[in-house]
Amino acid sequence: MKYALVTGGTKGIGLAIVRMLMKEGYFVILTYSNDDSAMEVCRKELSLISPNFRIVKADQGDKEQYASLLEIVKSYPSLSCIVFNVGITLRKGLTDIEDAEWLHVMNVNVNIPVFMLRDLHEMIPHNSRIIFIGSEMGIYPHGTSLAYGVSKSAVHALAQNLVKFYENTGTTVNAIAPGFVETEWQARKNPEIKQNICNKTAAKRFATADEIADAVRFCINNAFVNGSIIEVNGGYCYK
Repeated sequence: MKYALVTGGTKGIGLAIVRMLMKEGYFVILTYSNDDSAMEVCRKELSLISPNFRIVKADQGDKEQYASLLEIVKSYPSLSCIVFNVGITLRKGLTDIEDAEWLHVMNVNVNIPVFMLRDLHEMIPHNSRIIFIGSEMGIYPHGTSLAYGVSKSAVHALAQNLVKFYENTGTTVNAIAPGFVETEWQARKNPEIKQNICNKTAAKRFATADEIADAVRFCINNAFVNGSIIEVNGGYCYK
């Protein structure tokens, strides 16, 4: 049995990735922080696919909950796939950001994945797959999400720099940079704003979560894809 960990796996892109991994034969440990109702919907859906999953409630930014999560993960024999999907945003410009807000975004989006890889290092065998969910906003500037954009740029750089650490192990490290994806959060967006985004996208629509999960599948199944930032944006141009 192969084991995988997906952070933020109970809805949206994370849930699509979990479904894909289960169909690929993995036992998946998936985390969530607070949405219990979404977790119950997720549990029912995944139970129809396979019993090979475990849902763990853990706010990774909380030291005690993070330690508890590590203890649970370490009860399994190994982790041959880790997908860092958890991410938070902050729609504020430079002069409006408070210190604590900036540090919180950086901690969740960048620091915690680093600490988790460090703390789970002994569990990751050779020929594993480490995948970060970055963002198109880490490539193209966005005026009202400075902290998010910078943190996702850091995530992309982290994926590329970690390649050297895992050199000669067969383990690959990549980042997926989605454009705009049809998730619950995006569904609440003003229709005019959504249409403006679609007009800047050659595909004239948002991606589905399954299309992002398919990019993750590509990274898992192709051992020569390493240190890549894979854009899945439908031909988006911000100009």
